[in-house]
Amino acid sequence: MSTKWGIQDAPPLKGKRAVVTGANSGLGLETAAGLAAAGAAVVMACRDAAKAAAAADEVRRRTPQAQLEVMSLDLADLASVRKFAQDYAAQYAQLDILCNNAGVMALPFTKTRDGFEMQMGTNHLGHFALTGLLLPRLQAAPAARVVVVASLAHRWTRGLNLDDLNFERTPYRKWDAYGKTKLANLLFAFELDRRLKQAGSTVIAVAAHPGYASTNLQFVGPAMERSAFGRLTMQLGNALFGQPAAMGALPTLYAATMPEVRGGDYYGPDGFQELRGHPKKVGCSPAARDLQTAARLWTVSERLTGVRYLS
Repeated sequence: MSTKWGIQDAPPLKGKRAVVTGANSGLGLETAAGLAAAGAAVVMACRDAAKAAAAADEVRRRTPQAQLEVMSLDLADLASVRKFAQDYAAQYAQLDILCNNAGVMALPFTKTRDGFEMQMGTNHLGHFALTGLLLPRLQAAPAARVVVVASLAHRWTRGLNLDDLNFERTPYRKWDAYGKTKLANLLFAFELDRRLKQAGSTVIAVAAHPGYASTNLQFVGPAMERSAFGRLTMQLGNALFGQPAAMGALPTLYAATMPEVRGGDYYGPDGFQELRGHPKKVGCSPAARDLQTAARLWTVSERLTGVRYLS
């Protein structure tokens, strides 16, 4: 693998169709732009229609020939997830690349429309349901990929409480909760790949993380809390440690496009502490590879979302 890989090194994606969740800003916008530049037809799956339209304009400004479509998706609402999957299936016969990118970070305790804790509901459960509902279209493609965007934050938590995934009884600490969702993302990605293999599917599942990327993600929590100190802390962190979103998106783009990628791989930046740099294969915490926890999380996720697949 070249240490200086960029999207210009990706194979041509003409004829391939991709869905990127949370494509209206930050890593999602850069992922959508990269896939479009490589020739894929990209569906930008976003909650905010106005922001998504502006993001699509930005991608077209960079790549005038970009094939783009904006579709409405709110991962914090299972009805919206189901509608998106139905609308996609009504229009398209197959899906080659699904980038489960959207996420929220370190929010004060709030709930999704379905009563899930907002971070777990958006980052994990919404994507779990979406992947299952889109699976028939992924299976219809010759060699589809699901890329789950995780984070270094998966190492910050001691593990998941599968009996209380939504913090109904456990004390809620926003950063620990965020770490738990990112651990859930990895457990899901690796378990999804195992189950796809067992089913004899040609679809593979991989994971990627952006290192420390400077995006709007860091500012949503402080804004909700009206915390000037929180905002200042995030600005300082971004300035000192952050890399541009375009760099942070490279591990996802590598995982989504390159021929040597294998199911169950995990990619991140190659720099100091994986905070920044170009894509390489990286390790994860032992908790993220725990087979028993992954299987239990799958069962709990099916029960909570009502979406059953590969069981």
